[in-house]
Amino acid sequence: MPVDAPTEVIPRIDDEYDYDDDDYYEEDEKPELPPDGPVRKTVRGIGELLITAGLVVLLFVVYEVYVTDLISAGKQQDATLALDSEWGSNTVEPPPVDPQRQQKLNLIEGKAFAKMYIPVFGEDWGFSIVEGTSDKHLEVGPGHYIGTAQPGENGNFAIAGHRVGKGAPFNDLDLLGSCDAIVVETQTQWFVYRVLPMRGEVAGWGAEGKAKTPECAGISPLQTTLGDAYAKTVGQEIVAPTQGEVISAVPYAKGDAVPVEQQARLLTLTTCHPRFSDKQRLIVHAVETQTYPKKDGFVPPEMKGQ
Repeated sequence: MPVDAPTEVIPRIDDEYDYDDDDYYEEDEKPELPPDGPVRKTVRGIGELLITAGLVVLLFVVYEVYVTDLISAGKQQDATLALDSEWGSNTVEPPPVDPQRQQKLNLIEGKAFAKMYIPVFGEDWGFSIVEGTSDKHLEVGPGHYIGTAQPGENGNFAIAGHRVGKGAPFNDLDLLGSCDAIVVETQTQWFVYRVLPMRGEVAGWGAEGKAKTPECAGISPLQTTLGDAYAKTVGQEIVAPTQGEVISAVPYAKGDAVPVEQQARLLTLTTCHPRFSDKQRLIVHAVETQTYPKKDGFVPPEMKGQ
């Protein structure tokens, strides 16, 4: 019977040598880094500057789009609460409204005086309108161009608003179509404006199927009813920032082109175009089609089912 050989125990060798990566290379085989010359330093410096600039731009965009929205939302809420408080504290019954002579509002710069709703943008779309269009005014919400008509007056009730950041009330202004309703609420009245036909709809408006819908009842190109002074006044247009005549009493016309008593009751909304740029202005023109006196619990039908 075979006998297994005895197991040989190999003694452990203690290796106290501390290896270093450099010991794997001979002195003349060690890799050398390229010299840190002026070109290399310049390229590295430019790269670091670009990264820093990119971070600054990103932070600026975040601030403009999101942080300013939060700040403006707080200011808009304060303006609305102040307006509601003012309306609620006035317990005096307003005088009967003469449809031919609208009651003058007491407009104070920087203070809200009315509310605006665009039903097609959703039930939660609503902003208080402040008097003035400076940067500090538009941080609160849509601003009324000082000197233009008041709600319900003959002439042009003109409103400006931001499209990006600072609440962005007019972010979707380009989505408005002809006959869409824009409702303005004051302490005593509701005013309903509807967007005028677009430039491409003017020529065949009478034959258009849309012109025969209930929303478009009473809506037609202003040129056909009020004459050539309103030939350029259409539902939507893009203009240069210098074209301030879009908010004139009769857009693009001289002040005396149409007597005040014959002027249309217009609402004009203006905002920057395109988004994230102030290179141009997006303009929406609407005309008053209906007014209602304020009553407890009453909401204009135009606010529903749009």
